[in-house]
Amino acid sequence: MVSIMGPFSICVIYILILAPDTPRIQLRLAGDKRKHNEGRVEVFYNAAWGTVCDDDFNIHAAQVVCRELGYLEAISWSPSSKYGKGEGPIWFDNLRCTGKEKTLAQCPSNGIGVSDCKHSEDVGVVCSDKRIPGFKFVNTMPNHVESLDIQVEDVRIRAILSSYRKRIPVTEGYVEVKDGGKWKQICNTEWTQSSARVICGMFGFPGERKYNARVYKPTYWDYAVNCTGNEAHLSSCKLGQAPSTKSNGTCPEGLPVVVSCVPGRDFAPTPMTGFRKAFRQEQPLVRLRGGAIVGEGRVEVLKNGEWGTICDDKWNLLSATVVCRELGFGTAKEALSGGRLGQGMGPVHMNEVACSGFEKSVTECFFNKEALGCSHEEDAAVRCNVPAMGFQQSLRLSGGRSPFEGRVEVLAERNGSLVWGTVCSDGWGTMEAMVVCRQLGLGFASNVFQETWYWPGQVSADPVVMSGVRCSGTEMSLSHCLHHGAHLSCAKGGGRNAAGVACSETAPDLVLNPQVVEQTTYMEDRPMFMLHCAYEENCLSSTSSQAPANSYRRLLRFSSQIHNNGHSDFRPKAGRHSWVWHDCHRHYHSMEVFTLYDLVTLNGTKVAEGHKASFCLEDSECDEGIEKRYECANFGEQGITVGCWDTYRHDIDCQWIDITELKPGDYIFQIVINPNYEVPESDYSNNIMKCRCRYDGHRVWMYSCHNGGSLSTETEETFPGLLNNQVTHR
Repeated sequence: MVSIMGPFSICVIYILILAPDTPRIQLRLAGDKRKHNEGRVEVFYNAAWGTVCDDDFNIHAAQVVCRELGYLEAISWSPSSKYGKGEGPIWFDNLRCTGKEKTLAQCPSNGIGVSDCKHSEDVGVVCSDKRIPGFKFVNTMPNHVESLDIQVEDVRIRAILSSYRKRIPVTEGYVEVKDGGKWKQICNTEWTQSSARVICGMFGFPGERKYNARVYKPTYWDYAVNCTGNEAHLSSCKLGQAPSTKSNGTCPEGLPVVVSCVPGRDFAPTPMTGFRKAFRQEQPLVRLRGGAIVGEGRVEVLKNGEWGTICDDKWNLLSATVVCRELGFGTAKEALSGGRLGQGMGPVHMNEVACSGFEKSVTECFFNKEALGCSHEEDAAVRCNVPAMGFQQSLRLSGGRSPFEGRVEVLAERNGSLVWGTVCSDGWGTMEAMVVCRQLGLGFASNVFQETWYWPGQVSADPVVMSGVRCSGTEMSLSHCLHHGAHLSCAKGGGRNAAGVACSETAPDLVLNPQVVEQTTYMEDRPMFMLHCAYEENCLSSTSSQAPANSYRRLLRFSSQIHNNGHSDFRPKAGRHSWVWHDCHRHYHSMEVFTLYDLVTLNGTKVAEGHKASFCLEDSECDEGIEKRYECANFGEQGITVGCWDTYRHDIDCQWIDITELKPGDYIFQIVINPNYEVPESDYSNNIMKCRCRYDGHRVWMYSCHNGGSLSTETEETFPGLLNNQVTHR
């Protein structure tokens, strides 16, 4: 076990370190109707899947199987093909494990492939629901070429035409590999379009195309290459024999390998803006959520108008690569399991996904419709190869205590030359900081700074070169955000007042429970003399100021339950020294505005509103196994722990909308969490919750409550109001 400590978090990764003579195997659970964490034990060895005999199998062997698959422990095991008879070889018989082995291949047995069993004796196991924290599946299957393990790690596309040398990203050129410290071309013997597809995928491109080859004097690598086309990396392709060369040093065909790649739409050198305006793009069926950088995230698919996740059972690079190519990226770098990039909401649409690698969409891949029992703790995610756009070279952080923080400095053109300078901090906020951290590959923003006098940056980079920056939060580069261009305007200037950021590998993610809102909504007529504290905090409509003390206000009341589904605690931006004591409610408030409540008409006009003028953040309840950390009473620490939720009951002051003047009719009820982006989160698209609301003057009904981003665009457009929380309240 290797522990890696970063400046903001601790990540634990389990890596198998095996003796050279240990057989390399992979495991999976299979069989008849079952839950994801149980099934027939199947072993992949020597290019074939097989099974394990139940002779001498015990709970210790089951423990090894479950831990090798990423589960905390084994619950039980079952003999006599309880999960159905398998096929292929019976790879292990008479296993005698102690339970401490790292892999089943280390347990004493008759020898791999030596068995006198039948498939009626195939063994099964039941593993615990919980995964090993930080567990990472490592592909231990080597690439065999005549018993020689060859891993090609250094590969590049070198542009050969002048028109391609100037392009970013580089899409066409020689394929070269580094061998013995020298870059060498590959002879096109055995080379096919399938091999070109693999190379393009490695460099972030979803497809390949034909090219006009321009021959240079090559230096050939000693191996031919043959790919099937669904490999994620050249190192997974078969490497052939050394090709025979002609007397002049060229290969039999006389040509080196050249590839020409087709970039995804977001990376095309000349975006087709006219086409985008003329034709409405179809609703995508797949998306990524919760990732910090471009090309990574939790995989979500659209089914029956509702977005859901994919369970990580049997999730691998092949299926992950289909997702990446579908979204306009290259092949997958990693297929992540165990909710590593955050837990989703709603249904789990697919389980045990098995792709060939050539599908146009992961929704076309086979999956097990009968497999049950997956939770969002097992949401599958991907990290894709993306084109080298050079964005990181035009931005840097200067003066910070670590590489994760500092003053933002930008490389900009001034008077015909490129110079480093600062960014004006006027209006600098969370969305702009998010783009900076993404562009540098440093994760999410954790703090935003409008003064950086305490960070000694390079004096030569003090002048402001960018001002008026406004980002939506989804841009790949700060230069893609709106800004003033050459005509700068910055009242405070740069230097000590320049924009700064601190980045983190993790972030919180707040999600409101729509069912709780729907189930707890009701109306109350409350006398003004009982609303003294609420009036002080502006929790009533403006007309209440003229209302006599013996009058009543009609309140639409409801409970809210806000979960932290992210990977770090949600903490208020303000430090304890600046919290405000509210004598009326007798506690400290750490955020000025935490939630907004609105009623809008079906054409989008706001007709009533409410808000939490302040908020006392604490852990009301937590998931099993997680301890509460925050309690706002007695000047306690405030926040929401990962895996916990803060509940505000319907009978608490300000947990309402004042609808005294509301006319009967149909409305949209909308809640926005963290509306001013005071605290950075990994995903703002789910910070909005909407319901349909009907009021007849005597009663109120709330129905069709859902979180933002959980329904198809077509369905969401029938709910007026904000589409998400990333382009509002600026």
